[in-house]
Amino acid sequence: MNEKVCVVRTNLWIDPVFDQLLTENDKVDLRIIDVTAPEQEWYETLKHAHYYHVSAAKDELPAGLFVTEALLAHCPGLKGVSSSGAGYDTIDVAACNARNITVVNQAGGNANSVAEMALGLLLAVSRKIVESDRTLIAQQASSREALMGHEVAGKTLGLIGIGHIGSRFAQMATGLGMNVLAYDPNLTPQDIGLRQAQPVAFDVLLAQSDIVSLHCPLNNDTRDMFNAQAFRAMKRGAIFISTARGGIHNEEDLHASLHDGHLAGAGLDVWRQEPPEADNPLLGHPRVVATFHTAGVSHEGRRNVARMAAQQLLLMVDGKTPPHVVTS
Repeated sequence: MNEKVCVVRTNLWIDPVFDQLLTENDKVDLRIIDVTAPEQEWYETLKHAHYYHVSAAKDELPAGLFVTEALLAHCPGLKGVSSSGAGYDTIDVAACNARNITVVNQAGGNANSVAEMALGLLLAVSRKIVESDRTLIAQQASSREALMGHEVAGKTLGLIGIGHIGSRFAQMATGLGMNVLAYDPNLTPQDIGLRQAQPVAFDVLLAQSDIVSLHCPLNNDTRDMFNAQAFRAMKRGAIFISTARGGIHNEEDLHASLHDGHLAGAGLDVWRQEPPEADNPLLGHPRVVATFHTAGVSHEGRRNVARMAAQQLLLMVDGKTPPHVVTS
């Protein structure tokens, strides 16, 4: 009888479809690590692992379970690592590359959920929905005109990145009568055009967009991409939205641009530190709508991601190449 392939995951919540698909396969031995157990127990399980499915949430996963050089030293038989989302901030991809360990993400699995959240933030800021909610609950005296926002129809939306999420958002925005611009150095102008957006240079997008929304990864090229200079280059009265990654926008510079009135508002689902500290000035700003990095957290999105992860792992178990490999 052939030895089973050992797949390890943590006991952080995952949609049940993940376990269902893996345990239905008689080639797979699924083992689960308790994140509250002593580290030595983790490593005792991981030493048997052929594949490791790891959370992409840095604030939920203990640092000792991040895929690092130190953890890989305890995984002599590891062949592949699967991220629980499109992001893979908890995985040292270079270290995996050096060991010929395949890393996959779940790109596109929760794209609709994230795009819907970006749209929700856009509408919440544009129409002052949260501000109206807070005012009503606090029973503060206010005129309706003080809570008067702007329609989005006819406005220009600028997308930084138009991959799975950005292209879905472009479809939604077009349906609302918005004009869509996009900057994405990884795509040709023709590809961007096919995704229902007009391709433009970065500086042109900033100058012409009423709303700028981020849909790009955090890397050396995008870290602090939105700083004081970029915010100043945006139209006066524009809105800034990010459901991408904390660190792409400089939080201090964003606050300054809101405080001096250059930007009209911001909708933020991602933070440099997650969760952000209670005294983060952006949390207290009246024209900021803040959420808990939950853009991709819907029942449908989580189920899609779990199913995709299981399917990709099963492809690797069968010696096949999965579709969303991030290692070279």
